[in-house]
Amino acid sequence: MKKITQYITLLLLGSLSSCSDVLDVTPNSEFAPGNVLTTEAGIKSLLFSAYAQQQTQQNSRFIINDSEVCTDMAFNSGGAENGQLLHLINFSWEPTLGTFEGDMWAPNYRCIRDANGVIENIEGVNASEESKKLILAEARALRAQAFAILYNFFGPVPLRLSTEQTGDLARATEEEIKNFIESEFLAAIPDLPDPGQEEAFGRFNKGNASGILAKFYLNTKQWQKAADACKTIIDFNYYSTGQYAFKDLFRVENEGMSNREMLLVLPCRNEVDFGNWFMAGALPPNFKSTAQLPEFVYQASMSNFATQYRLRTAFVNSMAENDQRRALICTSYVNNNNVTVNILNDDNARSFKYWDNSTIGNNSGNDVPVLRYADILLSRAEALNELSGPSEETFTLINQIRKRAGLPDLTLTEAGTKELFREALFKERGWEFISEGKRREDLIRQGTFLSSAIARGVSAALATPDKLLFPIPQSEIQANKLCVQNKGYN
Repeated sequence: MKKITQYITLLLLGSLSSCSDVLDVTPNSEFAPGNVLTTEAGIKSLLFSAYAQQQTQQNSRFIINDSEVCTDMAFNSGGAENGQLLHLINFSWEPTLGTFEGDMWAPNYRCIRDANGVIENIEGVNASEESKKLILAEARALRAQAFAILYNFFGPVPLRLSTEQTGDLARATEEEIKNFIESEFLAAIPDLPDPGQEEAFGRFNKGNASGILAKFYLNTKQWQKAADACKTIIDFNYYSTGQYAFKDLFRVENEGMSNREMLLVLPCRNEVDFGNWFMAGALPPNFKSTAQLPEFVYQASMSNFATQYRLRTAFVNSMAENDQRRALICTSYVNNNNVTVNILNDDNARSFKYWDNSTIGNNSGNDVPVLRYADILLSRAEALNELSGPSEETFTLINQIRKRAGLPDLTLTEAGTKELFREALFKERGWEFISEGKRREDLIRQGTFLSSAIARGVSAALATPDKLLFPIPQSEIQANKLCVQNKGYN
């Protein structure tokens, strides 16, 4: 049995020893150490552990902020979190910054570890071939997604594809990791269910796995493959942007399989360890209510963090006054002294995308979108434009998003060249995906990540090309002697 079984064996033996006087588990039991991963229930438990590592709820706020405060979109002040986010704002981050290990590196490699265990042991599981094919496909998709996320943040990383690999492992080449991510998804997708046919919302299906692959193609500028993968998703005729007004798209009562906008989410609940913590940091000091969102009823039992997740004034002002997406941006509020406080200026507006009247402490129940159908439409428009410039289809795609936002159609007169359409599309992506952690990768792909940082006051000595990648966490460099740090970091 593989090493993963040895780890489970130790866990089981430790947990059973304390109650051996009242519970006798015989070696023939499905819970016997050698049998754990031979049953369908056992292998599914390991698969669900891989999902759990990938679907981290509480640290989703770090993933969002880490990808936005280093851009023209977001800002932060106050509280302990600012000590970390300030380095991202100023482009002064180093390999020792805790978020790189705790929020980006470790959860994805734990997912990879568990997925590897599933892949290695699936053949010996006592289950139908159909079930085994599905479990294997999900594990491969999870592993590929984790490597795609790591590649997005750090570039090529060690390809850990076995639970028996040694701790010291060199980083893959650019070609190796890109080929692996693509081939894993292409191998997994045929054995995944169609959209809406998965056993539970949040698990992989052909639609969301194709979507993650499409975004990987897009971020690596494989334009034709990105366009084709997006077309595959569109051709399911399952997903839609017309189901909800933008203001209602993220409400708890509109979550689950019935929401055809969401391809993949981090599912959250109003419970400790499973809640979305973003709103507790987005609330301004002494918040009581806002006329902009009267549906939100703040209660004393809700948390209001010392840290302040803020939006940059110039970014908010770039949005049209009648853009319906502004309904989820708080620019003024009434405080506990019944005084109206205006917060649009000084980079102080707030994203209220994840408001929830049933929030318990820090824990809102709003799912965090990983991939929405709007992203697929805009991604195809971008890829087609990069291939051959704006066309009737590219305008149709972007105008689906603008229509929901209450904006007039973008026209050939306004964006009739590849460069003008690209600029319009990236503006649209910014307004559409506020507080969804996409802005960093978008600006990098557009080629404006560094120049926009310098334009808002970041030192040119810090906003260097090396900063297009985050550093490999120092803890990994120390533990893995074959892992070489990214260029520009000590």
